[in-house]
Amino acid sequence: MLSHVFVGVTDFERAFGFYTALMGELRLTLRFRDDATPWAGWQSPDAPRPLFLVGAPFDGHPATIGNGQMVALLAADRATVDRAHASALANGGTCEGPPGPRPHYHPDYHGAYFRDPDGNKLCVCCHTPPTC
Repeated sequence: MLSHVFVGVTDFERAFGFYTALMGELRLTLRFRDDATPWAGWQSPDAPRPLFLVGAPFDGHPATIGNGQMVALLAADRATVDRAHASALANGGTCEGPPGPRPHYHPDYHGAYFRDPDGNKLCVCCHTPPTC
């Protein structure tokens, strides 16, 4: 369904450090980094799309956050959700909702919410039942 998602950032180096740690927890690989633009993109190791991109806005104006906008990234399991949330907070993110079940979405939903250092809202979630 998605080709790519682009998240605008104001400090590329800071954002790159934040997202490199987060994407590592999700087992996504760096596809490219272009410091001249600046921007970078990650992908699943077994597919060329979708891409998750961060960088300076194309129009040259400062990046701003939107109210009600959020990108949700899929995790393989609940432990990955928990690790990704911890990584986000350890790398300059702020908590918007700790990891845990959200049964009002559906019985197997487990998610965590946070903002990157620029204020962009993200979620990491899984939709599978817990394993023993």
